[in-house]
Order: sequence, then structure tokens, then C-alpha cells
Amino acid sequence: MNQRALVAAAAASLLSTLLVATPALAQEKEKCYGIAKAGQNDCANLSGTHSCAGQSKVNDDANEWKYVAKGTCAGMKGMTADAAKMKAKAMMDKKS
Repeated sequence: MNQRALVAAAAASLLSTLLVATPALAQEKEKCYGIAKAGQNDCANLSGTHSCAGQSKVNDDANEWKYVAKGTCAGMKGMTADAAKMKAKAMMDKKS
């Protein structure tokens, strides 16, 4: 195989890889609260009791979140940040 054909084959391979990977990379994500299982949250929680992934203690805690594909949170019975904050506030008011 001559050098020109080798370069063309490499370029075609790279281009096909980029075309296949682009939809996954371009997919928008959103935070979905109340769906994370214990130890499977993506980062800090709303209440500020921890600041790292994997530190949730219970399943489906409204303070914990995971990234999901945009538009899929409601179908998973999850909440937006605003809805999770309202639920947390209502729970605090109930305790008082």
C-alpha cells in the first residue's frame, strides 16, 4: 500500500469514528433529582451535607441527583432542581 492510500484509509477511518460518536457526545444532559440509588449520585446534594459523587446514603433521596438525557427525567419519576428544593422545604416545614 502506498503512502497516499494509507493516509486516505486513516482519514476515512477517523471520519467514520467521528460520525458515529457525535450523536452520543452531542446529547444534552440535565440533573434529575430523586432517582439516584444509594451510592450512585453524580455529585454534591442540595442540602450540602456532602460534595462528591457516590456519597448518597438512601435510594431516591430528593436531595441527590444524577445526569440523565434531557427530557427523560419526568418519565423516571424524577424532579427538577426547583421541584426538589420545594419538596425539601416542605419536608423541613413538616418537621417544625
